[in-house]
Amino acid sequence: MLDRLEFTEGKYEEITMKIGDPAVIANQKEWQKLCKEHAELEIVVTKYRIYKKAKQDLETNKEMLRDESDREMKEMIQEEIKDLTQIKETMQEELRILLLPTDPNDDKNVFIEIRAGAGGDEAALFAANLFRMYTRYAERNKWKVEVMSANETDIGGFKEVVFMVKGDSTYSKFKYESGVHRVQRVPDTESSGRIHTSTATVAVLPEVDDVDIEVNANDLKIDVFRASGNGGQCVNTTDSAVRMTHLPTGLVVSCQDEKSQLKNKEKALKILKSRLFDKAEAERSAGIAEDRKSQVGTGDRSERIRTYNYPQGRVTDHRIGLTLYRLEAFLDGDIDEMMNTLITADQAEKMKAIGNND
Repeated sequence: MLDRLEFTEGKYEEITMKIGDPAVIANQKEWQKLCKEHAELEIVVTKYRIYKKAKQDLETNKEMLRDESDREMKEMIQEEIKDLTQIKETMQEELRILLLPTDPNDDKNVFIEIRAGAGGDEAALFAANLFRMYTRYAERNKWKVEVMSANETDIGGFKEVVFMVKGDSTYSKFKYESGVHRVQRVPDTESSGRIHTSTATVAVLPEVDDVDIEVNANDLKIDVFRASGNGGQCVNTTDSAVRMTHLPTGLVVSCQDEKSQLKNKEKALKILKSRLFDKAEAERSAGIAEDRKSQVGTGDRSERIRTYNYPQGRVTDHRIGLTLYRLEAFLDGDIDEMMNTLITADQAEKMKAIGNND
Protein backbone atom coordinates (compact mmCIF):
# COMPACT_ATOMS: atom_id res chain seq x y z
CA MET A 1 0.00 0.00 0.00
CA LEU A 2 2.81 2.41 0.87
CA ASP A 3 4.40 1.92 -2.56
CA ARG A 4 1.10 2.84 -4.24
CA LEU A 5 0.77 5.91 -2.03
CA GLU A 6 4.30 7.06 -2.85
CA PHE A 7 3.55 6.62 -6.56
CA THR A 8 0.26 8.54 -6.17
CA GLU A 9 2.02 11.41 -4.39
CA GLY A 10 4.63 11.59 -7.14
CA LYS A 11 1.95 11.63 -9.83
CA TYR A 12 0.08 14.36 -7.93
CA GLU A 13 3.20 16.56 -7.81
CA GLU A 14 3.83 15.95 -11.52
CA ILE A 15 0.27 17.03 -12.43
CA THR A 16 0.58 20.06 -10.13
CA MET A 17 3.51 21.22 -12.27
CA LYS A 18 1.65 20.54 -15.52
CA ILE A 19 -1.52 22.49 -14.68
CA GLY A 20 0.62 25.56 -14.05
CA ASP A 21 2.36 25.24 -17.42
CA PRO A 22 1.12 27.93 -19.92
CA ALA A 23 1.43 25.45 -22.81
CA VAL A 24 -0.91 23.00 -21.05
CA ILE A 25 -3.33 25.78 -20.02
CA ALA A 26 -3.61 26.77 -23.69
CA ASN A 27 -5.10 23.33 -24.41
CA GLN A 28 -8.26 23.75 -22.34
CA LYS A 29 -9.54 20.22 -22.90
CA GLU A 30 -6.30 18.66 -21.67
CA TRP A 31 -6.01 21.20 -18.83
CA GLN A 32 -9.53 20.46 -17.55
CA LYS A 33 -8.82 16.72 -17.67
CA LEU A 34 -5.64 17.22 -15.61
CA CYS A 35 -7.46 19.48 -13.13
CA LYS A 36 -10.07 16.78 -12.55
CA GLU A 37 -7.39 14.12 -12.02
CA HIS A 38 -5.49 16.51 -9.72
CA ALA A 39 -8.59 17.05 -7.55
CA GLU A 40 -9.16 13.28 -7.28
CA LEU A 41 -5.54 12.60 -6.30
CA GLU A 42 -5.49 15.50 -3.84
CA ILE A 43 -7.94 13.71 -1.54
CA VAL A 44 -5.60 10.71 -1.29
CA VAL A 45 -2.38 12.75 -1.06
CA THR A 46 -3.73 15.02 1.71
CA LYS A 47 -4.62 12.03 3.88
CA TYR A 48 -1.33 10.31 3.05
CA ARG A 49 0.62 13.36 4.21
CA ILE A 50 -1.34 13.46 7.45
CA TYR A 51 -0.57 9.75 7.88
CA LYS A 52 3.16 10.27 7.22
CA LYS A 53 3.40 13.18 9.66
CA ALA A 54 1.54 11.26 12.37
CA LYS A 55 3.85 8.28 11.83
CA GLN A 56 6.97 10.46 12.01
CA ASP A 57 5.75 12.35 15.10
CA LEU A 58 4.85 9.02 16.72
CA GLU A 59 8.40 7.72 16.31
CA THR A 60 9.82 10.98 17.68
CA ASN A 61 7.57 10.86 20.74
CA LYS A 62 8.44 7.23 21.44
CA GLU A 63 12.14 8.16 21.45
CA MET A 64 11.44 11.09 23.77
CA LEU A 65 9.49 8.81 26.11
CA ARG A 66 12.47 6.46 26.43
CA ASP A 67 14.79 9.32 27.39
CA GLU A 68 12.35 11.25 29.62
CA SER A 69 12.53 10.82 33.40
CA ASP A 70 10.00 13.47 34.53
CA ARG A 71 6.69 11.79 35.40
CA GLU A 72 4.40 14.62 34.28
CA MET A 73 6.27 15.05 31.02
CA LYS A 74 6.06 11.28 30.39
CA GLU A 75 2.29 11.39 30.91
CA MET A 76 1.99 14.24 28.40
CA ILE A 77 4.08 12.34 25.85
CA GLN A 78 2.03 9.17 26.40
CA GLU A 79 -1.19 11.12 25.82
CA GLU A 80 0.22 12.55 22.61
CA ILE A 81 1.32 9.06 21.50
CA LYS A 82 -2.23 7.86 22.06
CA ASP A 83 -3.67 10.69 19.92
CA LEU A 84 -1.09 10.20 17.15
CA THR A 85 -1.73 6.45 17.09
CA GLN A 86 -5.45 7.13 16.60
CA ILE A 87 -4.76 9.58 13.76
CA LYS A 88 -2.38 7.15 12.08
CA GLU A 89 -4.83 4.23 12.28
CA THR A 90 -7.76 6.36 11.07
CA MET A 91 -5.78 7.67 8.09
CA GLN A 92 -4.53 4.18 7.29
CA GLU A 93 -8.08 2.80 7.15
CA GLU A 94 -9.37 5.74 5.08
CA LEU A 95 -6.44 5.38 2.65
CA ARG A 96 -7.17 1.67 2.23
CA ILE A 97 -10.72 2.55 1.17
CA LEU A 98 -9.56 5.37 -1.13
CA LEU A 99 -7.16 3.00 -2.90
CA LEU A 100 -9.90 0.47 -3.66
CA PRO A 101 -10.64 -0.08 -7.38
CA THR A 102 -13.18 2.50 -8.52
CA ASP A 103 -16.02 2.13 -10.99
CA PRO A 104 -15.23 4.43 -13.96
CA ASN A 105 -18.95 5.16 -14.26
CA ASP A 106 -19.39 6.38 -10.68
CA ASP A 107 -19.25 10.09 -11.53
CA LYS A 108 -21.82 9.83 -14.34
CA ASN A 109 -25.49 10.73 -14.51
CA VAL A 110 -27.85 7.78 -14.43
CA PHE A 111 -30.84 6.29 -16.23
CA ILE A 112 -33.26 4.35 -14.04
CA GLU A 113 -35.79 1.99 -15.60
CA ILE A 114 -38.65 0.69 -13.45
CA ARG A 115 -40.99 -1.99 -14.77
CA ALA A 116 -44.00 -3.60 -13.14
CA GLY A 117 -43.38 -7.32 -12.58
CA ALA A 118 -45.67 -9.96 -11.09
CA GLY A 119 -48.91 -8.63 -9.61
CA GLY A 120 -50.88 -6.82 -12.32
CA ASP A 121 -52.29 -3.42 -11.32
CA GLU A 122 -50.79 -3.69 -7.84
CA ALA A 123 -47.31 -4.17 -9.36
CA ALA A 124 -47.83 -1.07 -11.52
CA LEU A 125 -48.83 0.94 -8.43
CA PHE A 126 -45.71 -0.32 -6.65
CA ALA A 127 -43.59 0.78 -9.63
CA ALA A 128 -45.09 4.25 -9.15
CA ASN A 129 -44.18 4.11 -5.44
CA LEU A 130 -40.56 3.32 -6.34
CA PHE A 131 -40.51 6.12 -8.91
CA ARG A 132 -41.71 8.58 -6.26
CA MET A 133 -39.16 7.23 -3.73
CA TYR A 134 -36.25 7.82 -6.11
CA THR A 135 -37.45 11.25 -7.21
CA ARG A 136 -37.88 12.33 -3.57
CA TYR A 137 -34.37 11.04 -2.82
CA ALA A 138 -33.07 13.06 -5.79
CA GLU A 139 -34.86 16.17 -4.51
CA ARG A 140 -33.23 15.76 -1.09
CA ASN A 141 -29.84 15.77 -2.83
CA LYS A 142 -30.77 18.63 -5.17
CA TRP A 143 -30.37 16.41 -8.24
CA LYS A 144 -32.41 17.01 -11.39
CA VAL A 145 -34.92 14.37 -12.56
CA GLU A 146 -36.01 14.15 -16.19
CA VAL A 147 -38.64 11.62 -17.32
CA MET A 148 -37.57 10.00 -20.59
CA SER A 149 -40.53 7.72 -21.17
CA ALA A 150 -43.55 6.49 -19.23
CA ASN A 151 -46.33 3.97 -19.78
CA GLU A 152 -49.01 4.82 -17.22
CA THR A 153 -52.04 2.81 -16.13
CA ASP A 154 -55.55 4.19 -15.63
CA ILE A 155 -55.24 4.01 -11.84
CA GLY A 156 -51.99 5.96 -11.49
CA GLY A 157 -49.42 3.19 -11.77
CA PHE A 158 -46.63 2.56 -14.26
CA LYS A 159 -46.19 -0.47 -16.48
CA GLU A 160 -42.81 1.10 -17.23
CA VAL A 161 -41.09 4.40 -16.49
CA VAL A 162 -37.62 5.48 -17.58
CA PHE A 163 -36.06 8.60 -16.12
CA MET A 164 -32.71 10.29 -15.82
CA VAL A 165 -31.12 11.68 -12.65
CA LYS A 166 -28.49 14.37 -13.19
CA GLY A 167 -26.15 15.34 -10.38
CA ASP A 168 -22.86 14.75 -8.65
CA SER A 169 -21.89 11.05 -8.94
CA THR A 170 -25.49 9.83 -9.07
CA TYR A 171 -24.51 6.45 -10.56
CA SER A 172 -22.28 5.72 -7.55
CA LYS A 173 -25.38 5.87 -5.34
CA PHE A 174 -28.12 4.39 -7.51
CA LYS A 175 -26.17 1.44 -8.97
CA TYR A 176 -27.01 -0.73 -5.95
CA GLU A 177 -30.74 -0.40 -6.72
CA SER A 178 -30.63 -2.74 -9.73
CA GLY A 179 -32.71 -5.83 -9.12
CA VAL A 180 -36.17 -7.09 -8.18
CA HIS A 181 -38.04 -5.19 -5.48
CA ARG A 182 -40.92 -6.97 -3.72
CA VAL A 183 -43.87 -5.42 -1.92
CA GLN A 184 -46.23 -7.10 0.57
CA ARG A 185 -49.44 -5.20 1.36
CA VAL A 186 -53.23 -5.26 1.27
CA PRO A 187 -54.44 -3.60 -1.97
CA ASP A 188 -57.21 -1.01 -1.75
CA THR A 189 -59.39 -3.30 -3.88
CA GLU A 190 -58.94 -6.29 -1.52
CA SER A 191 -62.12 -6.52 0.60
CA SER A 192 -61.02 -9.55 2.64
CA GLY A 193 -57.85 -7.89 3.92
CA ARG A 194 -55.57 -10.50 2.35
CA ILE A 195 -51.94 -9.49 1.87
CA HIS A 196 -50.77 -9.55 -1.77
CA THR A 197 -47.18 -9.88 -3.01
CA SER A 198 -46.10 -7.97 -6.11
CA THR A 199 -42.80 -7.09 -7.73
CA ALA A 200 -41.14 -4.43 -9.85
CA THR A 201 -37.74 -4.60 -11.53
CA VAL A 202 -35.25 -1.76 -11.42
CA ALA A 203 -32.38 -1.39 -13.90
CA VAL A 204 -29.74 1.30 -13.38
CA LEU A 205 -27.57 2.41 -16.32
CA PRO A 206 -24.88 5.11 -16.46
CA GLU A 207 -25.28 7.87 -19.03
CA VAL A 208 -22.71 7.36 -21.76
CA ASP A 209 -20.83 9.96 -23.80
CA ASP A 210 -20.41 9.79 -27.55
CA VAL A 211 -16.82 8.73 -26.93
CA ASP A 212 -18.04 5.74 -24.91
CA ILE A 213 -20.15 4.24 -27.66
CA GLU A 214 -21.01 5.14 -31.24
CA VAL A 215 -24.27 4.31 -32.99
CA ASN A 216 -24.38 4.10 -36.78
CA ALA A 217 -27.45 5.89 -38.13
CA ASN A 218 -27.84 3.12 -40.73
CA ASP A 219 -28.33 0.63 -37.89
CA LEU A 220 -31.42 2.46 -36.64
CA LYS A 221 -35.03 1.99 -37.63
CA ILE A 222 -37.12 4.95 -36.46
CA ASP A 223 -40.92 4.84 -36.39
CA VAL A 224 -43.10 7.79 -35.38
CA PHE A 225 -46.60 7.45 -34.01
CA ARG A 226 -49.26 9.38 -32.13
CA ALA A 227 -48.59 9.55 -28.41
CA SER A 228 -51.14 8.25 -25.93
CA GLY A 229 -51.91 9.06 -22.32
CA ASN A 230 -51.48 12.34 -20.47
CA GLY A 231 -49.65 15.23 -22.05
CA GLY A 232 -52.14 17.68 -23.51
CA GLN A 233 -53.72 18.07 -26.92
CA CYS A 234 -50.48 18.56 -28.86
CA VAL A 235 -49.07 15.30 -27.63
CA ASN A 236 -52.17 13.35 -28.62
CA THR A 237 -52.88 14.92 -32.04
CA THR A 238 -49.42 14.84 -33.69
CA ASP A 239 -47.01 12.02 -34.59
CA SER A 240 -44.50 13.14 -31.95
CA ALA A 241 -43.82 9.79 -30.30
CA VAL A 242 -40.75 7.85 -31.43
CA ARG A 243 -39.90 4.15 -31.46
CA MET A 244 -36.21 3.53 -32.13
CA THR A 245 -34.99 0.02 -33.01
CA HIS A 246 -31.30 -0.90 -33.10
CA LEU A 247 -31.28 -3.48 -35.89
CA PRO A 248 -28.04 -5.36 -35.02
CA THR A 249 -29.16 -6.08 -31.45
CA GLY A 250 -32.96 -5.79 -31.65
CA LEU A 251 -33.02 -3.32 -28.75
CA VAL A 252 -36.12 -1.10 -28.85
CA VAL A 253 -36.63 2.26 -27.12
CA SER A 254 -39.85 4.27 -27.18
CA CYS A 255 -40.20 7.91 -26.10
CA GLN A 256 -43.35 10.01 -26.13
CA ASP A 257 -42.91 12.29 -23.13
CA GLU A 258 -42.05 15.38 -25.19
CA LYS A 259 -44.37 17.21 -27.60
CA SER A 260 -41.46 17.55 -30.03
CA GLN A 261 -40.58 14.58 -32.24
CA LEU A 262 -36.95 15.79 -32.36
CA LYS A 263 -36.67 15.89 -28.56
CA ASN A 264 -38.17 12.41 -28.29
CA LYS A 265 -35.58 11.17 -30.81
CA GLU A 266 -32.77 12.72 -28.75
CA LYS A 267 -34.05 11.10 -25.56
CA ALA A 268 -34.51 7.71 -27.22
CA LEU A 269 -30.96 7.81 -28.59
CA LYS A 270 -29.56 8.62 -25.14
CA ILE A 271 -31.35 5.65 -23.59
CA LEU A 272 -30.36 3.37 -26.47
CA LYS A 273 -26.67 4.28 -26.09
CA SER A 274 -26.78 3.52 -22.37
CA ARG A 275 -28.43 0.14 -22.99
CA LEU A 276 -25.88 -0.71 -25.70
CA PHE A 277 -23.04 0.32 -23.39
CA ASP A 278 -24.46 -1.81 -20.60
CA LYS A 279 -24.84 -4.76 -22.98
CA ALA A 280 -21.25 -4.37 -24.21
CA GLU A 281 -19.93 -4.21 -20.63
CA ALA A 282 -21.84 -7.36 -19.70
CA GLU A 283 -20.56 -9.26 -22.73
CA ARG A 284 -16.98 -8.18 -21.98
CA SER A 285 -17.01 -10.08 -18.74
CA ALA A 286 -18.91 -13.27 -17.96
CA GLY A 287 -18.73 -12.29 -14.29
CA ILE A 288 -20.45 -8.99 -14.99
CA ALA A 289 -23.07 -10.78 -17.06
CA GLU A 290 -23.83 -13.23 -14.24
CA ASP A 291 -23.90 -10.38 -11.73
CA ARG A 292 -26.37 -8.39 -13.81
CA LYS A 293 -28.54 -11.47 -14.33
CA SER A 294 -28.73 -12.02 -10.59
CA GLN A 295 -29.48 -8.32 -9.99
CA VAL A 296 -32.19 -7.68 -12.53
CA GLY A 297 -33.81 -11.11 -12.72
CA THR A 298 -37.12 -11.68 -14.46
CA GLY A 299 -39.58 -9.98 -12.15
CA ASP A 300 -40.73 -13.23 -10.55
CA ARG A 301 -41.83 -13.00 -6.89
CA SER A 302 -39.07 -15.37 -5.74
CA GLU A 303 -36.22 -13.24 -7.13
CA ARG A 304 -35.66 -10.25 -4.93
CA ILE A 305 -33.04 -7.92 -3.51
CA ARG A 306 -35.40 -6.00 -1.23
CA THR A 307 -38.80 -6.43 0.40
CA TYR A 308 -41.18 -3.62 1.40
CA ASN A 309 -43.60 -4.98 4.01
CA TYR A 310 -46.48 -2.60 4.73
CA PRO A 311 -48.23 -4.48 7.59
CA GLN A 312 -44.97 -4.53 9.60
CA GLY A 313 -43.79 -1.10 8.41
CA ARG A 314 -40.39 -2.47 7.43
CA VAL A 315 -38.02 -2.62 4.49
CA THR A 316 -35.40 -5.37 4.26
CA ASP A 317 -32.42 -5.56 1.92
CA HIS A 318 -31.64 -9.25 1.51
CA ARG A 319 -28.09 -8.75 0.17
CA ILE A 320 -26.79 -7.16 3.37
CA GLY A 321 -29.42 -8.38 5.85
CA LEU A 322 -30.42 -4.85 6.87
CA THR A 323 -33.99 -4.21 8.08
CA LEU A 324 -35.32 -0.71 8.77
CA TYR A 325 -38.63 -0.22 10.57
CA ARG A 326 -39.54 3.11 8.98
CA LEU A 327 -41.12 2.18 5.70
CA GLU A 328 -43.13 5.41 5.29
CA ALA A 329 -40.04 7.64 5.58
CA PHE A 330 -38.08 5.27 3.33
CA LEU A 331 -40.68 5.48 0.56
CA ASP A 332 -40.59 9.25 0.96
CA GLY A 333 -36.96 9.21 -0.16
CA ASP A 334 -35.16 8.91 3.18
CA ILE A 335 -32.93 6.07 1.93
CA ASP A 336 -29.45 7.36 2.81
CA GLU A 337 -28.89 4.80 5.57
CA MET A 338 -29.60 1.93 3.19
CA MET A 339 -27.48 3.46 0.40
CA ASN A 340 -24.51 4.10 2.70
CA THR A 341 -24.67 0.59 4.20
CA LEU A 342 -24.66 -0.94 0.70
CA ILE A 343 -21.61 1.17 -0.24
CA THR A 344 -19.82 0.13 2.96
CA ALA A 345 -20.62 -3.54 2.35
CA ASP A 346 -19.33 -3.27 -1.22
CA GLN A 347 -16.10 -1.65 0.02
CA ALA A 348 -15.66 -4.39 2.60
CA GLU A 349 -16.03 -7.07 -0.09
CA LYS A 350 -13.46 -5.33 -2.27
CA MET A 351 -11.01 -5.03 0.66
CA LYS A 352 -11.54 -8.72 1.42
CA ALA A 353 -10.85 -9.62 -2.22
CA ILE A 354 -7.65 -7.56 -2.20
CA GLY A 355 -6.59 -9.25 1.05
CA ASN A 356 -7.16 -12.69 -0.46
CA ASN A 357 -5.15 -11.78 -3.54
CA ASP A 358 -2.27 -10.60 -1.37
